[in-house]
Amino acid sequence: MSQPHGSARTYNHLHTPRSYVSGKRRFSVYWTWSYPWEANRDPTELDNRFSTMTEVRRVGWPAYETPEFSEKMFLQGVAGTLELFHLSIVRFQEVVGVVSGAPVIDFQRIDQAGQKLPLDERVLGDTDTLMVFGLDHMLTEQEASREELEAVRDFLRREGTCLVIGPHHDVGRSDDLKERAMEYAHHGDPLVPRQQRFGRYTRSLMKGLGVPVENRWGLRPATVPGTNRLVPLNTARDLDTRGWLNGVPTFNFHMHLPHYAVTTDDPKAIHVLARQPLDVSKPHPFVEAGNKEFNMFLWMPPARGRAGDILLADSTIFTTLFGGDESLESFWKNIATR
Repeated sequence: MSQPHGSARTYNHLHTPRSYVSGKRRFSVYWTWSYPWEANRDPTELDNRFSTMTEVRRVGWPAYETPEFSEKMFLQGVAGTLELFHLSIVRFQEVVGVVSGAPVIDFQRIDQAGQKLPLDERVLGDTDTLMVFGLDHMLTEQEASREELEAVRDFLRREGTCLVIGPHHDVGRSDDLKERAMEYAHHGDPLVPRQQRFGRYTRSLMKGLGVPVENRWGLRPATVPGTNRLVPLNTARDLDTRGWLNGVPTFNFHMHLPHYAVTTDDPKAIHVLARQPLDVSKPHPFVEAGNKEFNMFLWMPPARGRAGDILLADSTIFTTLFGGDESLESFWKNIATR
């Protein structure tokens, strides 16, 4: 947990804008949550909250039984789990920072001190690639305002911009408790409650921008038997004219990934570039409907006055909380250079 390369960690400061450099991309990560609302959730509530560090330690034992995760050094409760997400993008920040020549900035919609930062010029003005990670529980009522939508539209009118939207899973949508139990048994993660619905902010952002996608389910990807290595992606190379997936056979393993359902019949509106084979060994409504793979990575090329690209990819693809490898880093470098 020590800072790499002797860097000093900063907090509670005003962001200093990064200068534009031709041919380089400035990356910003935007966590859509209200940190206090998520951290203050009652741990006796069964659904729609993050795990506490006690639960993480119990399930992941002995992975977190080290001094740096003790109560002397690390936040406990839900707050500690939120901090794990911040720590999990450090490797991404390092890799992309080297490629881009600029630091990758980590923003939160509402931070630990309750300071709200909507998507506006303060975030967008010195950003070329904006990554919106939709890890807000729907009950926390985070939604993109009219002003935010217009600010993002203006951002995408700039040549060379890219918006990466990462709505997370939607587990337990049905009122049928047996169906929720089936979903839970399918993904097999004891830390995920029987209902965990994410992404109200990203849903409102996609609706406002006309992105014809809805995040559904929490699906377990197929893996090579006896390992946590994913079965390779089914990629549409003919549609990937920008080379987003060059040298990228797989992403990283995560037990419950969203299916990005396309909600338009227009084949030119959005391209499904990668589908992930599905673990069909245990029943799930999506499996029982005859599906053997789910949409994993999508691209909306510039169109109708929008100069920037829009990509859809789950936030876990950019973290190392659940592992990472050379293929994953190749993907990071691709989005940093395309």
